[in-house]
This record gives sequence, C-alpha cells and structure tokens, in this order.
Amino acid sequence: MTLRNRLRLLGVAGLALFTVSASLPPAAGSGAAQETRHPSAGGLSAVIRYTEYGIPHIVAKDYARLGFGTGWAQAADQVCTLADGFLTVRGERSKHFGPDAATDYSLSSAATNLSSDLYFRGVRESGTVERLLRTPAPAGPSRDVKETMRGFAAGYNAWIAQNRITDPACRDASWVRPVTALDVAARGYALAVLGGQGRGIDGITAARPPTAAPPAAGVTPEEAATAAKRLLSAQNADMGSNAVAFDGSTTVNGRGLLLGNPHYPWQGGRRFWQAQQTIPGELNVSGASLLGATTISIGHNADVAWSHTVATGVTLNLHQLTLDPADPTAYLVDGKRERMTKRTVSVPVKGAADVTRTQWWTRYGPVVTSMGAALPLPWTASTAYALNDPNAGNLRMADTGLGFGKARSTGDVERTLHRSQGLPWVNTVAADRAGRSFFSQSQVLPRITDELAERCSTPLGRATYPASGLAVLDGSRADCALGSDPDAVQPGIFGPGRMPVLRNQPYVENSNDSAWLTNAERPLTGYERVFGTIATPRSMRTRGAIEDVAAMAEKGRLRVADLQRQQFANRAPAGWLAASEAAEWCAALPGGTAVGTDGTPVDVSAACRVLRRWDRSVDSDSRGALLFDRFWRRASSAPAAELWRTPFDPADPVRTPRGLNTAAPVLGRALADAVTELRAAGIALDAPLGEHQFVVRNGKRLPVGGGTESLGVWNKTEPRWNPAGGGYTEVSSGSSYIQAVGWDDSRCPVARTLLTYSQSENPRSPHYSDQTRLYAGERWVTSRFCEKDIARSPDLRVVRVHERR
Repeated sequence: MTLRNRLRLLGVAGLALFTVSASLPPAAGSGAAQETRHPSAGGLSAVIRYTEYGIPHIVAKDYARLGFGTGWAQAADQVCTLADGFLTVRGERSKHFGPDAATDYSLSSAATNLSSDLYFRGVRESGTVERLLRTPAPAGPSRDVKETMRGFAAGYNAWIAQNRITDPACRDASWVRPVTALDVAARGYALAVLGGQGRGIDGITAARPPTAAPPAAGVTPEEAATAAKRLLSAQNADMGSNAVAFDGSTTVNGRGLLLGNPHYPWQGGRRFWQAQQTIPGELNVSGASLLGATTISIGHNADVAWSHTVATGVTLNLHQLTLDPADPTAYLVDGKRERMTKRTVSVPVKGAADVTRTQWWTRYGPVVTSMGAALPLPWTASTAYALNDPNAGNLRMADTGLGFGKARSTGDVERTLHRSQGLPWVNTVAADRAGRSFFSQSQVLPRITDELAERCSTPLGRATYPASGLAVLDGSRADCALGSDPDAVQPGIFGPGRMPVLRNQPYVENSNDSAWLTNAERPLTGYERVFGTIATPRSMRTRGAIEDVAAMAEKGRLRVADLQRQQFANRAPAGWLAASEAAEWCAALPGGTAVGTDGTPVDVSAACRVLRRWDRSVDSDSRGALLFDRFWRRASSAPAAELWRTPFDPADPVRTPRGLNTAAPVLGRALADAVTELRAAGIALDAPLGEHQFVVRNGKRLPVGGGTESLGVWNKTEPRWNPAGGGYTEVSSGSSYIQAVGWDDSRCPVARTLLTYSQSENPRSPHYSDQTRLYAGERWVTSRFCEKDIARSPDLRVVRVHERR
C-alpha cells in the first residue's frame, strides 16, 4: 500500500503517533535525504506533513510536542531571522555586530544595537518576563501556552543540531545558538511592548539626570501635539491591514465570509509564517503566525475565521514628574518623596570594553527623554517624564491566538478576548459558519478616560491628548492614577465592557482608522479618545474600502470568489477622486508648462494625456499608475483645506472631502517634479506599472501590482523607490498573509490563502519565492485543511521529527 493510501485510511489521531520513514523536505535541511526511524525514548516529537508551497501541517499529541513541531518547522524555513531575533531579546547584538549598527527594527524602534541591547538586557536582568511567566492565568500565560514555548525552544534547538544551515545570512555564524523557553517568551514580550516601551527605547536608554550644563531644548505643546500625531498615526506605520467580515444576509448560502489582508513588513522578524496545527480531539487550526510565535496569529478552523488590523488605540501614556529640588532622581507624589530605581546594565561590545549605562525607573515606568527625534522630553532639574506601558504586564497574546484556534463561533472569539485580554495593538474581525460577523477593538490600553485626561493633563497633555490620544498626566498627584475596571484582567487597563464592538452586521470592516465607521450605516461612538477618533476624516484607504465592501454587501449572494476579486481589484480611490480633474487642469496649463519646486519650468503636456487615459487601477499593466502615484504622493501632502473644494463632512464621511482644488499651488509643483523625476530615471510617463514596480527573486524580476497608502488601494504595496535601479525595486511592507474564507455544507472550510513573500527568506529554499510568483500573477493557494485534502496533495511529504537524547 502506498503512503498516500495509508494516510487516507489513517485518522488524525493515528497520525499523531504514527512513525514514518521519509526524507526531509528541501526547506527543512541541506538538501540531502535524512531518514528518521527511531526517535529516542522520552524526547519530544511531532509529525509534519508538507503540502504545496512548503506549508507544514503539524500533528502532535500534546502542547509541548505541538510547540516542538512548530519550532522545528519555523527553524527549517527561517532560522536566520529567528536567530537574529533571539539575539535581540538576549541583548547581544553589539557583541556580534557592533554597537553602532542599526537594528532591523522588527522588535523595537531602537536606532542602534547598543540602545536595543541596553533595553533588552535590562528586561532580562530585571526578571520581568520570568515574573510574567509565574503569574497565574488568566493574568499570566496558561500552562498550555507555556508548554508550547518549552516545546518550541526544543524544536528549534533540535533543528539546528540536526541540520546544516544553507542560508547565506547566517551560515556558519557563531550567533546561531540554542535557545530556551525564556527566549521564546521574551520574543513574545518584545512584540507586546512594540507600541509602548518599544517606541521609546532610545529615550529610555539615553535618560540621564540633569547636570550643570544647559538642559536640552524641548518643544512647545503645539509642536508636541503635531509630533505625537505623526508618531502614533496608523497610516504612517510599517504595519497596517484591511479586514472585512460579511454576515449571512449578504452571502449566497447564509454563512459568513472573511477577507483578511494584513500589511506587514516583507523582511525581518515581523514576517508571517504559514502552518496548520493539530492536536487530535483538542485543536485543529490553520493560518499564519508571526515568527517566533507558538500559536496561530491569524487564521481559521472548521467553523470560524479571523484576522487582525492595526488599531488606533494609544498603548502608552506619559506621567510628568515633579522632581525633588534637591535630587533630580527623586520625585514627589502628594508631596511625599520617592526615589527612582536604578537599573544598571552592562552590554558586551564587539572589539571593545563592555558599555555600562544606568536606566531610571519609577512607579509609573521608565524615565524617557524622547519619543523619537521630533518629540523630546527633557529631564531638567524640576521635571522628568515616565512612560507607562500596560503591555509590559501582558504575556497573553499567545493565549488569545490559542483561544481563537479552538473557537466554534464569533461568540467564542469574543469570550476569548474577554478572558485573555492579550492583544496589544490590533483589532479583531471575524466571521463564522453560522453566518455571524464580528468586530472588536479589544486592546490592552492604559485606562485613560476623557474625564481623567481633563482633570489630570499637564499643559503638554492638553495639547497631545486631543490631537493624538497620547495622555500626559500629572505624576505628582495620586488621584491621577489610572485606576482599574472590575472586569479587567490586570490593573490600569480598560475592561472588556469598555471596548468598541459591533456584531452581526451585513459587513464589519477596518482599514486602520478608528472603530467609528466599522459599518458606515451604524457608526460606533461612545468610546474614550485613547481608543481613537469619532467624526473625523478617514484615510483614503478606509474610504475606498467602505465603498467597496458596502457595494458588495448591497449586491449580496457573495462567495469566496468575490473576496478574491476584491483583494486584487487594485482600484485606486485617489485616482477616481482626483485624476480626471487633474488631467483637465493639466491640459489647461498655459503652454503645457508647470513650475517645479526648484523654480524650473517643465513641459508636462504629455503627462496630461497619460493621466486622462489611466484606468484608475494599479494592476501591473496599468499605464499612468506610476506617474499618478509619484504626483499624488507630493500633492496629497498639502493640507486638506488647500487640496479639496468640498471639505470633510461628518454626515458624509465616505464621500468627503472631494473636488480637487485645481487652484492649489501644490499641484503644479507636484506634477512638474514627478515628470522631471521619471524622465531623469529614463522611465516613460505611460510605462506599465509592473515594469517599474517589481521584486527580484533569484535574478528574476517579478512584477508586483497594488498601490501605496496615499492612493488608498486595498492591496497595499509600499515599495522602495530606486530610480537608478528601475523604479520601485523592492517591497518594504504591504499585503502579507491573505486569506479569503467561507463555508459550504461540508465540514471543510472553503479557504484560499496567499503568503505574498513566501515561507522562507533563504534564497536557496524552494519556498523562497514560489508564493511570491503566485502573488505577482494574482493567484491563490487552495487551503488543505481537512484530512482528505492533505492526503491528496501532489507534493505531500511526511516526516517525524524528534529530539536526539
């Protein structure tokens, strides 16, 4: 009997214990066949079945073994990126790469390796993660999740012990070393604080008590408000997303539908990685995990599908400290003196002596002297600022993912959010087999009510809180403490009852704006400013997305195929709003000439014709898309009051502002500069987009459709502009793990997926660019979730992986 026939006869439970002899898939080793016949007694093991595109289906009999198989399979595809991240959370980047080199920004905003190491070694030496691991659930991680962490570390270690690394990024590197469960947990902690302490690492590690020298210059409250708004805007981040769930009233069969389109970095430690995890009788879930995560982050099971979008909630706040006049390392609370805590950290440095620095901590969190270059927070003789990040007490994200994986309805998804409260910086959008839709902005946020901000904001906070949601509270008053909600899993955060939620609507959609227009017909209101804004202008991407999904819901009888079409419709909302008027204005320019930023007259008459003929899409063959993109990036930087004739109207938020103001001086400069730029690069104004928006994989150009944030395209693509190299020559962030999921009358979900950048960053892996080629061709992977579908895979490979003892 053949292996495939055996698999058809064996159930999942049998497979969990079944030992097979097979060669490892190419992605899992050096390319040589490796047989595994006799796992050692007592060691961890798992069965991994690989289907097309190197997608592993991991089967184990308990959570430790599931973690083992996951750690092994992730290492097989991403050992260098994982090892680099473990180096980060151990605070050892300076030791291997030097202190002044830049980090890859995957796990923090630290500008240099030294800054990163000072922070993460401080976290390690203070025992922060260990304390969270010891915290009983639900405030701390569950036993099952801790078992997956233990297993993940063992699986990663077993892979590096049993295989030769072929990836040039870390082949023969001394920094690829075994890890512990604590390393795995610390990586999860780094992701949790990414939007809080992770934003302020440079300001935390550079904080020094004032000396006799003049204090550093600060900014005015108005300047701080502008800087905070820019810093905290979801539209300016390298992570975003779209997601929509449709309820049964809109679908062909009364069941739910979900389209998830997260926008994440294409390189480094915040890539997704695709897998299925199965413990027979306990768990069966398919989707994608952030690298290093032990549970599925975004995915589906037989009955529920969910995705996440980066939320507008501000995950940190500041406390302005009143210092003791006699000692700048002591502060006053209700007139009583409290000393700051010193955290002295030493970092080993390549080719030099260790660097030792002191960080200063308060009851509110670490002292911070900046939140980026544009928002300095000077430590003077009278004032300092402390950063409060409630996610520094949150190691529950993996439990949220595990709960979603076990859910049987959107109600179960909501109960998981209530129970674990583990999501630091994302919204949740979900649909289920019964036809329900669900949205929740369930985040771990500091409990900043509008009343508290009104009562306790400092002059700085009175400017930053309305503008950005960043509260700056008076740290000298005990009555300005955050307090607690009775249903919150940890002190100082909002409880589930305060979260914006919308259930069972024809559609629920989010594109990184606040919860207000989750459904444009049923706006959500009543939440605190820290969650996001109400009745304010929406981004171009939100406006386009709502137009699209509302039209889909109204049309009705939706299927998964309709979700697939929406993903690659590549409609440019900015083009539909502005291109026709821009072309008419352009054609009327005297002499066909516009004046560039440098004062040079430029003949733009050819551009007028190109803009008029452009099809308003960003498909690879769209002519004029590149010209409009380079023009619109510049033009849309103007204030909305200057750019549009009809201003924003909260009663008509999807259609306003509108009407291009062709008298705006910015338009002439923007068009002249765009034309000059393209001609200097030798790029035709009407060149097909795909000729100049592409990625190179193994020496071959792959054209990439999609568009930038300023264009408002659902299929977001943020490429790097390199005119000397041919245009947009690499994607930095954008569409990543995409899934379109629905249900029919069978027990198997109807699911199509796509991991845009493929499973592996190793150029020698067969799964380095295979799904990227699919993405370039706007093609999908049919999810193999049920046993019969896995068994039918023409690329099926099965291996039992185990520890050597």
